[in-house]
Amino acid sequence: MNDLCADIGYKSINHYGEQLCGDHVDIIEQSNENATVIVLADGLGSGVKASILSTLTSKIISTMMAEGLPLEECVATIAATLPVCSVRGVAYSTFTIIQIKNNQTAEIIQYDNPKVIVIRDEKNYDYPTTEMNIGGKKILKSVIQLQENDVFVAMSDGCPHAGIGTAYNFGWKRSEIIDFIEMLVPVGYTAKTLSTMLVDECNRLYDSKPGDDATACIVRVRKREPMNILFGPPSNRDDCDRMMSLFFSKEGKHIICGGTTSSIAAKFLHKPLKASLKFEKSDIPPIAELEGVDLVTEGVITVNHVLEYARDHLAENTKYDIWSQHRDGASLISRLLFEEATDINFYVGRAINPAHQNPDLPITFSIKMNLVEELSECLKRMGKRIKVSYF
Repeated sequence: MNDLCADIGYKSINHYGEQLCGDHVDIIEQSNENATVIVLADGLGSGVKASILSTLTSKIISTMMAEGLPLEECVATIAATLPVCSVRGVAYSTFTIIQIKNNQTAEIIQYDNPKVIVIRDEKNYDYPTTEMNIGGKKILKSVIQLQENDVFVAMSDGCPHAGIGTAYNFGWKRSEIIDFIEMLVPVGYTAKTLSTMLVDECNRLYDSKPGDDATACIVRVRKREPMNILFGPPSNRDDCDRMMSLFFSKEGKHIICGGTTSSIAAKFLHKPLKASLKFEKSDIPPIAELEGVDLVTEGVITVNHVLEYARDHLAENTKYDIWSQHRDGASLISRLLFEEATDINFYVGRAINPAHQNPDLPITFSIKMNLVEELSECLKRMGKRIKVSYF
Protein backbone atom coordinates (compact mmCIF):
# COMPACT_ATOMS: atom_id res chain seq x y z
CA MET A 1 0.00 0.00 0.00
CA ASN A 2 1.00 3.62 -0.47
CA ASP A 3 -0.38 7.04 0.44
CA LEU A 4 -2.01 7.57 -2.97
CA CYS A 5 -5.73 7.59 -3.67
CA ALA A 6 -8.02 7.95 -6.67
CA ASP A 7 -10.11 11.12 -6.97
CA ILE A 8 -13.01 10.29 -9.31
CA GLY A 9 -15.51 12.66 -10.90
CA TYR A 10 -17.84 12.66 -13.88
CA LYS A 11 -20.46 14.75 -15.62
CA SER A 12 -22.93 14.18 -18.47
CA ILE A 13 -25.10 16.25 -20.75
CA ASN A 14 -28.12 14.86 -22.56
CA HIS A 15 -28.82 14.86 -26.28
CA TYR A 16 -30.78 18.02 -27.04
CA GLY A 17 -34.48 17.43 -26.43
CA GLU A 18 -34.00 14.23 -24.40
CA GLN A 19 -34.82 13.89 -20.70
CA LEU A 20 -32.66 10.80 -20.15
CA CYS A 21 -28.94 10.41 -20.78
CA GLY A 22 -27.80 7.55 -23.01
CA ASP A 23 -24.49 7.32 -21.10
CA HIS A 24 -24.11 5.77 -17.64
CA VAL A 25 -21.26 5.70 -15.12
CA ASP A 26 -20.99 3.18 -12.27
CA ILE A 27 -18.33 3.26 -9.55
CA ILE A 28 -17.95 0.33 -7.15
CA GLU A 29 -15.55 -0.51 -4.35
CA GLN A 30 -14.10 -4.03 -4.12
CA SER A 31 -13.15 -4.06 -0.45
CA ASN A 32 -11.92 -7.67 -0.57
CA GLU A 33 -9.41 -6.74 -3.28
CA ASN A 34 -8.85 -3.12 -2.21
CA ALA A 35 -9.86 -2.02 -5.68
CA THR A 36 -12.16 0.53 -7.31
CA VAL A 37 -13.93 -0.16 -10.59
CA ILE A 38 -15.23 2.62 -12.84
CA VAL A 39 -17.47 1.69 -15.78
CA LEU A 40 -18.56 4.22 -18.43
CA ALA A 41 -21.11 2.79 -20.87
CA ASP A 42 -22.56 4.52 -23.94
CA GLY A 43 -25.85 3.14 -25.28
CA LEU A 44 -26.61 3.26 -29.00
CA GLY A 45 -28.60 6.32 -30.02
CA SER A 46 -30.15 8.53 -27.34
CA GLY A 47 -33.11 8.76 -25.01
CA VAL A 48 -34.84 5.91 -23.18
CA LYS A 49 -33.43 3.05 -25.29
CA ALA A 50 -29.83 4.25 -25.00
CA SER A 51 -30.28 4.90 -21.26
CA ILE A 52 -31.52 1.34 -20.66
CA LEU A 53 -28.70 -0.19 -22.73
CA SER A 54 -25.92 1.78 -21.04
CA THR A 55 -27.36 1.22 -17.54
CA LEU A 56 -27.65 -2.53 -18.12
CA THR A 57 -24.12 -2.72 -19.49
CA SER A 58 -22.52 -0.82 -16.62
CA LYS A 59 -24.61 -2.63 -13.99
CA ILE A 60 -23.79 -6.10 -15.36
CA ILE A 61 -20.05 -5.35 -15.48
CA SER A 62 -19.88 -3.67 -12.08
CA THR A 63 -22.02 -6.37 -10.39
CA MET A 64 -19.91 -9.20 -11.78
CA MET A 65 -16.70 -7.49 -10.74
CA ALA A 66 -18.12 -6.75 -7.29
CA GLU A 67 -18.58 -10.52 -6.93
CA GLY A 68 -14.89 -11.00 -7.65
CA LEU A 69 -15.10 -12.41 -11.17
CA PRO A 70 -12.03 -11.77 -13.36
CA LEU A 71 -12.12 -8.73 -15.62
CA GLU A 72 -11.74 -10.86 -18.75
CA GLU A 73 -14.74 -13.03 -17.78
CA CYS A 74 -16.90 -9.92 -17.23
CA VAL A 75 -15.87 -8.53 -20.61
CA ALA A 76 -16.50 -11.87 -22.31
CA THR A 77 -20.01 -12.01 -20.82
CA ILE A 78 -20.83 -8.49 -22.01
CA ALA A 79 -19.24 -9.11 -25.43
CA ALA A 80 -21.35 -12.23 -25.89
CA THR A 81 -24.50 -10.57 -24.52
CA LEU A 82 -24.47 -7.31 -26.48
CA PRO A 83 -25.69 -7.71 -30.06
CA VAL A 84 -24.49 -5.63 -33.00
CA CYS A 85 -26.94 -3.34 -34.79
CA SER A 86 -27.69 -4.91 -38.19
CA VAL A 87 -28.22 -1.48 -39.79
CA ARG A 88 -25.26 0.47 -38.44
CA GLY A 89 -22.93 -2.44 -37.79
CA VAL A 90 -22.00 -1.10 -34.34
CA ALA A 91 -22.54 -2.45 -30.84
CA TYR A 92 -25.68 -1.58 -28.93
CA SER A 93 -23.50 -0.33 -26.09
CA THR A 94 -19.82 0.53 -25.87
CA PHE A 95 -17.89 0.72 -22.61
CA THR A 96 -14.71 1.73 -20.84
CA ILE A 97 -13.57 0.03 -17.62
CA ILE A 98 -10.88 1.41 -15.31
CA GLN A 99 -9.92 -0.77 -12.36
CA ILE A 100 -7.66 0.84 -9.76
CA LYS A 101 -5.89 -1.82 -7.65
CA ASN A 102 -4.26 -0.99 -4.30
CA ASN A 103 -3.74 2.56 -5.63
CA GLN A 104 -0.75 1.08 -7.46
CA THR A 105 -1.99 -0.06 -10.87
CA ALA A 106 -4.73 0.86 -13.30
CA GLU A 107 -6.15 -1.79 -15.61
CA ILE A 108 -8.05 -0.29 -18.55
CA ILE A 109 -10.45 -2.21 -20.80
CA GLN A 110 -11.88 -0.32 -23.79
CA TYR A 111 -14.54 -1.31 -26.28
CA ASP A 112 -15.40 1.17 -29.04
CA ASN A 113 -15.41 4.25 -26.78
CA PRO A 114 -12.90 7.05 -27.50
CA LYS A 115 -9.50 5.90 -26.26
CA VAL A 116 -8.76 6.92 -22.67
CA ILE A 117 -6.43 9.91 -22.40
CA VAL A 118 -3.70 9.66 -19.76
CA ILE A 119 -1.86 12.78 -18.59
CA ARG A 120 1.44 12.15 -16.81
CA ASP A 121 3.86 14.89 -15.74
CA GLU A 122 1.31 17.35 -17.19
CA LYS A 123 1.73 15.92 -20.71
CA ASN A 124 -0.10 13.30 -22.76
CA TYR A 125 1.24 9.81 -21.97
CA ASP A 126 1.18 7.31 -24.84
CA TYR A 127 0.54 4.16 -22.80
CA PRO A 128 0.84 0.62 -24.25
CA THR A 129 -2.27 -1.28 -25.30
CA THR A 130 -2.87 -4.93 -26.12
CA GLU A 131 -5.58 -5.92 -28.58
CA MET A 132 -7.78 -8.88 -27.66
CA ASN A 133 -10.62 -10.58 -29.50
CA ILE A 134 -13.42 -11.62 -27.19
CA GLY A 135 -16.67 -12.92 -28.64
CA GLY A 136 -15.73 -11.51 -32.03
CA LYS A 137 -15.27 -8.02 -30.61
CA LYS A 138 -12.02 -6.05 -30.57
CA ILE A 139 -11.12 -5.13 -26.98
CA LEU A 140 -8.16 -2.96 -25.95
CA LYS A 141 -6.44 -3.73 -22.66
CA SER A 142 -3.77 -1.74 -20.82
CA VAL A 143 -2.05 -2.04 -17.43
CA ILE A 144 -0.41 1.13 -16.09
CA GLN A 145 1.67 1.58 -12.93
CA LEU A 146 0.26 4.63 -11.16
CA GLN A 147 2.22 7.76 -10.34
CA GLU A 148 1.15 10.75 -8.28
CA ASN A 149 -0.75 13.35 -10.35
CA ASP A 150 -1.63 10.91 -13.15
CA VAL A 151 -4.94 11.91 -14.77
CA PHE A 152 -7.17 9.46 -16.67
CA VAL A 153 -9.86 10.87 -18.97
CA ALA A 154 -12.58 8.46 -20.16
CA MET A 155 -15.24 9.80 -22.55
CA SER A 156 -18.28 8.81 -24.54
CA ASP A 157 -18.15 9.68 -28.24
CA GLY A 158 -20.34 12.73 -27.62
CA CYS A 159 -17.17 14.59 -26.52
CA PRO A 160 -15.07 14.24 -29.72
CA HIS A 161 -18.25 14.75 -31.78
CA ALA A 162 -18.80 18.16 -30.16
CA GLY A 163 -18.94 21.01 -32.62
CA ILE A 164 -19.67 19.01 -35.78
CA GLY A 165 -21.44 21.33 -38.17
CA THR A 166 -21.08 24.34 -35.83
CA ALA A 167 -17.68 25.17 -34.35
CA TYR A 168 -15.83 22.45 -36.33
CA ASN A 169 -16.41 20.53 -39.55
CA PHE A 170 -15.27 17.20 -38.09
CA GLY A 171 -15.77 17.62 -34.36
CA TRP A 172 -13.40 18.24 -31.46
CA LYS A 173 -10.22 16.34 -32.35
CA ARG A 174 -8.56 14.09 -29.78
CA SER A 175 -5.38 16.20 -30.01
CA GLU A 176 -7.42 19.32 -29.20
CA ILE A 177 -9.08 17.64 -26.21
CA ILE A 178 -5.61 16.64 -25.00
CA ASP A 179 -4.42 20.24 -25.34
CA PHE A 180 -7.47 21.39 -23.36
CA ILE A 181 -6.83 18.90 -20.51
CA GLU A 182 -3.07 19.59 -20.47
CA MET A 183 -3.88 23.27 -19.93
CA LEU A 184 -6.12 22.53 -16.91
CA VAL A 185 -4.21 19.75 -15.11
CA PRO A 186 -1.34 21.92 -13.71
CA VAL A 187 -3.88 24.11 -11.86
CA GLY A 188 -4.71 21.20 -9.56
CA TYR A 189 -8.46 20.98 -10.14
CA THR A 190 -10.37 18.03 -8.69
CA ALA A 191 -11.61 15.24 -10.96
CA LYS A 192 -15.18 16.51 -10.62
CA THR A 193 -14.17 20.03 -11.63
CA LEU A 194 -12.08 18.78 -14.56
CA SER A 195 -14.95 16.66 -15.86
CA THR A 196 -17.37 19.58 -15.44
CA MET A 197 -15.08 21.94 -17.37
CA LEU A 198 -14.56 19.41 -20.15
CA VAL A 199 -18.27 18.67 -20.60
CA ASP A 200 -19.17 22.38 -20.33
CA GLU A 201 -16.75 23.04 -23.19
CA CYS A 202 -18.44 20.28 -25.20
CA ASN A 203 -21.80 21.91 -24.52
CA ARG A 204 -20.41 25.26 -25.71
CA LEU A 205 -19.14 23.67 -28.92
CA TYR A 206 -22.60 22.15 -29.43
CA ASP A 207 -24.00 25.70 -29.02
CA SER A 208 -25.92 24.39 -25.97
CA LYS A 209 -27.85 21.99 -28.21
CA PRO A 210 -25.90 18.70 -27.92
CA GLY A 211 -26.24 16.43 -30.92
CA ASP A 212 -25.32 13.45 -28.74
CA ASP A 213 -25.08 12.49 -25.08
CA ALA A 214 -21.65 13.50 -23.80
CA THR A 215 -19.96 12.16 -20.67
CA ALA A 216 -16.49 12.65 -19.23
CA CYS A 217 -15.25 10.55 -16.31
CA ILE A 218 -11.91 11.59 -14.84
CA VAL A 219 -9.63 9.85 -12.36
CA ARG A 220 -6.90 11.90 -10.71
CA VAL A 221 -4.23 10.12 -8.66
CA ARG A 222 -3.23 12.15 -5.62
CA LYS A 223 -1.82 11.84 -2.11
CA ARG A 224 -4.17 11.32 0.82
CA GLU A 225 -5.01 14.52 2.71
CA PRO A 226 -6.61 14.22 6.18
CA MET A 227 -9.01 16.89 7.46
CA ASN A 228 -10.68 17.35 10.86
CA ILE A 229 -13.91 19.22 11.56
CA LEU A 230 -15.31 20.02 15.03
CA PHE A 231 -19.02 20.84 15.22
CA GLY A 232 -20.72 21.61 18.53
CA PRO A 233 -19.74 21.20 22.20
CA PRO A 234 -20.02 17.82 23.98
CA SER A 235 -23.19 16.94 25.88
CA ASN A 236 -21.13 16.49 29.06
CA ARG A 237 -18.96 19.48 29.96
CA ASP A 238 -16.42 17.15 31.54
CA ASP A 239 -15.69 15.76 28.06
CA CYS A 240 -14.49 19.10 26.66
CA ASP A 241 -10.78 18.46 27.23
CA ARG A 242 -10.99 14.88 25.93
CA MET A 243 -12.81 16.02 22.80
CA MET A 244 -10.31 18.83 22.17
CA SER A 245 -7.30 16.58 22.81
CA LEU A 246 -8.52 14.03 20.28
CA PHE A 247 -9.38 16.73 17.74
CA PHE A 248 -6.05 18.57 17.89
CA SER A 249 -3.96 15.37 18.04
CA LYS A 250 -5.12 14.34 14.56
CA GLU A 251 -2.92 14.94 11.53
CA GLY A 252 -4.15 17.41 8.91
CA LYS A 253 -6.02 20.71 8.86
CA HIS A 254 -8.53 21.64 11.56
CA ILE A 255 -11.92 23.33 11.09
CA ILE A 256 -14.17 24.47 13.94
CA CYS A 257 -17.85 25.29 13.40
CA GLY A 258 -19.86 27.08 16.07
CA GLY A 259 -19.41 30.00 18.46
CA THR A 260 -19.54 28.03 21.71
CA THR A 261 -17.31 25.31 20.26
CA SER A 262 -14.67 27.82 19.15
CA SER A 263 -14.73 29.47 22.60
CA ILE A 264 -14.05 26.08 24.22
CA ALA A 265 -11.19 25.50 21.76
CA ALA A 266 -9.71 28.93 22.51
CA LYS A 267 -9.76 28.16 26.23
CA PHE A 268 -8.14 24.77 25.59
CA LEU A 269 -5.38 26.32 23.43
CA HIS A 270 -4.97 29.35 25.71
CA LYS A 271 -5.24 31.59 22.67
CA PRO A 272 -7.50 34.59 21.97
CA LEU A 273 -10.48 34.12 19.66
CA LYS A 274 -10.65 37.02 17.20
CA ALA A 275 -14.16 37.43 15.81
CA SER A 276 -14.83 39.34 12.61
CA LEU A 277 -17.81 41.57 11.83
CA LYS A 278 -17.21 41.49 8.07
CA PHE A 279 -19.98 39.72 6.14
CA GLU A 280 -18.56 38.21 2.94
CA LYS A 281 -22.11 37.10 2.09
CA SER A 282 -25.21 38.57 3.68
CA ASP A 283 -26.77 35.18 4.47
CA ILE A 284 -23.65 33.57 5.98
CA PRO A 285 -22.20 34.68 9.36
CA PRO A 286 -18.58 35.99 9.43
CA ILE A 287 -15.62 33.76 10.19
CA ALA A 288 -13.20 34.15 13.12
CA GLU A 289 -9.51 33.56 13.77
CA LEU A 290 -7.86 31.31 16.33
CA GLU A 291 -4.16 30.48 16.38
CA GLY A 292 -3.67 26.75 15.85
CA VAL A 293 -6.90 26.35 13.87
CA ASP A 294 -7.07 26.61 10.08
CA LEU A 295 -10.67 27.85 9.89
CA VAL A 296 -13.27 28.99 12.45
CA THR A 297 -16.88 29.56 11.36
CA GLU A 298 -20.41 29.82 12.71
CA GLY A 299 -22.25 26.52 13.12
CA VAL A 300 -25.60 25.37 11.78
CA ILE A 301 -26.29 28.11 9.22
CA THR A 302 -22.82 27.80 7.68
CA VAL A 303 -22.82 23.98 7.61
CA ASN A 304 -26.29 24.02 6.02
CA HIS A 305 -24.86 26.08 3.13
CA VAL A 306 -21.98 23.60 2.82
CA LEU A 307 -24.54 20.80 2.52
CA GLU A 308 -26.36 22.70 -0.26
CA TYR A 309 -23.07 23.07 -2.14
CA ALA A 310 -22.31 19.36 -1.60
CA ARG A 311 -25.68 18.28 -3.05
CA ASP A 312 -25.12 20.48 -6.08
CA HIS A 313 -21.51 19.28 -6.46
CA LEU A 314 -22.77 15.71 -6.78
CA ALA A 315 -25.42 16.76 -9.29
CA GLU A 316 -24.94 19.50 -11.90
CA ASN A 317 -22.10 21.32 -10.07
CA THR A 318 -23.65 24.66 -11.08
CA LYS A 319 -22.66 26.42 -7.83
CA TYR A 320 -18.96 25.76 -8.31
CA ASP A 321 -18.36 29.38 -9.32
CA ILE A 322 -19.78 30.50 -5.95
CA TRP A 323 -17.92 28.36 -3.43
CA SER A 324 -14.69 28.15 -5.43
CA GLN A 325 -14.15 31.92 -5.36
CA HIS A 326 -15.90 33.46 -2.34
CA ARG A 327 -14.29 33.97 1.06
CA ASP A 328 -17.26 33.30 3.35
CA GLY A 329 -17.19 30.42 5.85
CA ALA A 330 -19.31 28.01 3.80
CA SER A 331 -17.22 28.53 0.66
CA LEU A 332 -13.94 28.09 2.55
CA ILE A 333 -15.18 24.86 4.20
CA SER A 334 -16.42 23.58 0.83
CA ARG A 335 -13.05 24.11 -0.80
CA LEU A 336 -11.28 22.31 2.03
CA LEU A 337 -13.69 19.34 2.12
CA PHE A 338 -14.50 18.94 -1.58
CA GLU A 339 -11.14 19.76 -3.17
CA GLU A 340 -8.38 19.18 -0.60
CA ALA A 341 -9.53 16.47 1.80
CA THR A 342 -9.50 12.74 1.14
CA ASP A 343 -10.01 11.51 4.74
CA ILE A 344 -12.37 13.53 6.95
CA ASN A 345 -12.84 13.11 10.70
CA PHE A 346 -16.00 14.66 12.19
CA TYR A 347 -16.08 15.41 15.93
CA VAL A 348 -19.70 16.19 16.75
CA GLY A 349 -20.92 17.46 20.11
CA ARG A 350 -24.40 16.42 21.24
CA ALA A 351 -24.96 19.42 23.55
CA ILE A 352 -28.20 21.33 22.96
CA ASN A 353 -27.48 25.00 22.28
CA PRO A 354 -29.68 27.22 24.54
CA ALA A 355 -29.77 29.81 21.75
CA HIS A 356 -31.58 27.28 19.57
CA GLN A 357 -34.45 26.88 22.06
CA ASN A 358 -36.11 30.05 20.81
CA PRO A 359 -39.45 28.85 19.29
CA ASP A 360 -39.06 31.49 16.56
CA LEU A 361 -35.75 29.98 15.47
CA PRO A 362 -36.24 26.89 13.25
CA ILE A 363 -33.09 25.11 14.46
CA THR A 364 -33.41 21.94 16.50
CA PHE A 365 -31.00 19.31 17.80
CA SER A 366 -32.29 16.80 15.25
CA ILE A 367 -31.63 19.27 12.40
CA LYS A 368 -28.01 19.56 13.53
CA MET A 369 -27.57 15.77 13.61
CA ASN A 370 -29.27 15.42 10.22
CA LEU A 371 -26.88 17.99 8.77
CA VAL A 372 -23.88 15.93 9.86
CA GLU A 373 -25.37 12.65 8.62
CA GLU A 374 -26.36 13.99 5.20
CA LEU A 375 -23.10 15.91 4.70
CA SER A 376 -21.14 12.77 5.64
CA GLU A 377 -23.13 10.77 3.09
CA CYS A 378 -22.51 13.37 0.37
CA LEU A 379 -18.78 13.34 1.09
CA LYS A 380 -18.73 9.53 0.94
CA ARG A 381 -20.33 9.73 -2.50
CA MET A 382 -17.50 12.07 -3.48
CA GLY A 383 -15.10 9.26 -2.61
CA LYS A 384 -13.98 10.58 0.77
CA ARG A 385 -13.22 8.35 3.74
CA ILE A 386 -15.44 9.55 6.58
CA LYS A 387 -15.31 8.89 10.33
CA VAL A 388 -17.83 10.49 12.70
CA SER A 389 -17.26 10.58 16.46
CA TYR A 390 -20.00 11.84 18.82
CA PHE A 391 -19.45 13.37 22.24
